Amino acid sequence: MSLSLYQASIPVMLQMLGGLSGLCDKAAAHCAEKKIDPAALLTARLYPSMYMFQKQVQVATDWARNTAGRLAGVDVPKLADDEASFEDLKARIATAIAFVKSIDPAAIDAAADREISWKAGPNMRAMQGADFALHQALPQFFFHTTTAYAILRHNGVELAKRDFMGDVPRMKTL
Repeated sequence: MSLSLYQASIPVMLQMLGGLSGLCDKAAAHCAEKKIDPAALLTARLYPSMYMFQKQVQVATDWARNTAGRLAGVDVPKLADDEASFEDLKARIATAIAFVKSIDPAAIDAAADREISWKAGPNMRAMQGADFALHQALPQFFFHTTTAYAILRHNGVELAKRDFMGDVPRMKTL
């Protein structure tokens, strides 16, 4: 069985976005239970020079949307980056999931050997589609989802690996 570019990237991102949405639920519940201002977790960060939780979620959703859009060769709608609550972040994640699911898997698979280019700060970058997805986009996406998890865990939200991973498709419990 061969694995397509779509199969190797998009379902994994969708799974992790589901996990990220669940992290927001757990963080909101933690704040309510412990009577913590949600802003304390939304603006928490692991180190002063790192993005806060809210921005980690925004960037993770951007990587998912931009990866799918760039590979498929379609325009990616810009989001406002104005989320101020866990519910706002969950809505952003839902928007990202809906956009990614709207992309034709065949369009992503067709990008494996096509050059993908994007702006990174003042520079333009370019890679073949498969390399972009597997060596640039997925590591970036995982970095931001992992850091979002770590921020919440570091701040006392009771989370487990299963929360990070979200629902694992086609897994059986024996």
